[in-house]
Amino acid sequence: MVRAARTARESGPKALLALAIMLFAAALPGASPRPAETAEVIIVGDTNVRLVGELVTGIRKTLRHSMKTYTPAEVKGSLDRIVQQEGARVVIVLGRDALAEADRLPEGMPVIYSLFLTPPATKRPNTTGFYMAAPAAEYLDLVRKHIPSIRKIAVLGSPEQLRLLAGDDSSGLNLYAVQNCVQLVDTLRSIADADAILLLPNASLLTAAVMEEVGLVSFKKGIPLLGISERQVNEGALLALVGDVDDLGQSIGELASGILLGKTIHAKPPACPRRFVLFLNRETARKMGIQLPAGFLKTARKVYP
Repeated sequence: MVRAARTARESGPKALLALAIMLFAAALPGASPRPAETAEVIIVGDTNVRLVGELVTGIRKTLRHSMKTYTPAEVKGSLDRIVQQEGARVVIVLGRDALAEADRLPEGMPVIYSLFLTPPATKRPNTTGFYMAAPAAEYLDLVRKHIPSIRKIAVLGSPEQLRLLAGDDSSGLNLYAVQNCVQLVDTLRSIADADAILLLPNASLLTAAVMEEVGLVSFKKGIPLLGISERQVNEGALLALVGDVDDLGQSIGELASGILLGKTIHAKPPACPRRFVLFLNRETARKMGIQLPAGFLKTARKVYP
């Protein structure tokens, strides 16, 4: 630089002006390219999907480390390379497409998944996550506290779902293992000793035709259906417990932070949400002669109709 200045003085005013312009440009912000900031945590999910966006918002509340979000399309076939470029130490995947990409990562990379009703089928080690379905015990505790007329709940699902969501304690729960749609409907029609029906989430069993039949049987028998989604409540289920998405995101952020501080997840089983939101159908309760206390109605996120 000294040599350049000396040359400029010797060359006259035009050279001095050129040197001044060069020094000014070099001082401007961004004039000297900086390496892009890296991320300790990579999140793979389509934030244009409402639930994904809400989960990411929750994650940001408890994750105190750098993070970047990619869509599944952006990382397709190249997630390992992106992880290496970013220097990431944890990968969070939200949804089935995102998990499919993460399954190809080296075993040493911790992966946290979510946005599944029940734990997905993955044999990848160093992987755990949070599913969104409420255990049957949550429904039982809720009705015992607020709807004492419901004493026994018939729970229908595959054997795997019953083990996951109904557990070993069946006090207050009548468990029915079903393998297909026909068996589910036949079992439902035969149920007599129950005050409510809970169908565990299973896309292959709970088809549109099955749910239509479930609704007919429920009202014919006068046994209310306990739903697993807001939509089911809107369509006639008495109530539903749905995982609190914001709190679920915070749980994911807390786990990712713990991993970055040295926590391992090799033996950590998938977990359900810590908190749930309630949806109620007042008209269904009225038609079935069920009293919903005013205080109970106030705890619901939404009451239909």
